[in-house]
Amino acid sequence: MPKTYSDPAAAAPAVQSVPEIGAARPARPAQAESTLSGPTMGTRWSARYEAPPDFDHEALSRDLGRAVGSVDAQMSPWKPDSDLMRLNRAEPEHWVALPAALLEVLARALDIGALSGGAYDAAVGGLVNAWGFGATADTPDPAAIRRAAADHRPAHLWLDVDREQGRARKRAPLILDLCGIAKGYAVDRMARVMALHGVDHALVGLDGELRARGARADGRPWAVALESPREGCRTAHGVIELADLAVATSGDYRRWVRVGGERLAHTMDGRRTAPVRNPVASVTVLSADCMDADAWATALLVAGPDEGPALARRMGLDALFLLRRADRLVEFGLGRFALQPERSSPF
Repeated sequence: MPKTYSDPAAAAPAVQSVPEIGAARPARPAQAESTLSGPTMGTRWSARYEAPPDFDHEALSRDLGRAVGSVDAQMSPWKPDSDLMRLNRAEPEHWVALPAALLEVLARALDIGALSGGAYDAAVGGLVNAWGFGATADTPDPAAIRRAAADHRPAHLWLDVDREQGRARKRAPLILDLCGIAKGYAVDRMARVMALHGVDHALVGLDGELRARGARADGRPWAVALESPREGCRTAHGVIELADLAVATSGDYRRWVRVGGERLAHTMDGRRTAPVRNPVASVTVLSADCMDADAWATALLVAGPDEGPALARRMGLDALFLLRRADRLVEFGLGRFALQPERSSPF
């Protein structure tokens, strides 16, 4: 039976005024649940929401598609003409004019990179490509791996972002990859679109990143499945209940390569200049916005089973770690997850 992780704050009833006896109660339009989805970033965006019968679903779908499409056009490492790739091609010390959204994401990536001691690093693009997880190759290239490792510099030390002037510059030949933060930002943009359309009850998502705008119309939180990290088995490990919260999960079970009999995940550890090698199967983070949840989930996965929880405590993060221990899957939660220090189940 999957466990349910509830947010106590979300479950508390809102304080409401009591109408005077005999006073007319304002009519509330009926709310019907609808769903929308569309392709983007090699996956699909999705939206579940509750709105009145006369709601303009077509306009909402169009604006959601535009929001995620704009993020993809600016931040994709798979599109040669993206603004991110334009920055990647720029010479060191050359200032590059960039859109405000990309600068916002780059600035936050540098913040979390510094706060995490480089566990989150936006400059792992060269390593991602060399190991066969990027746009340039689909298998590891030993020579490219050696070059990428030798050339690697952490983004928070070698990238300058000037949001006031609308520009950024590299002080070394960095290859930036925002896949660990851009999807979360796209989800935040979707939540803003919902707000602009007057939708107060919505759950929007992109791959494993989701954000709830309010609860459901009847006050119940949105239920989100937490995927089990078991290889080749798409089942739920648990259920997370969200209301006005975002959630993101980073794990080692979706994309990986096998090298010399060892299974290596796609997430790069910039500090080691190599794929993550630790027993953390996945990390799930709750946050007010999805951009932070996305980047911190990556940082905690990279940080590992000892440094990760210590970092989460230091930053006051709500995090759930699933660790591989021999034939057991050990669960360790902090903050809103409110778990005992360790619980385990057969792996």
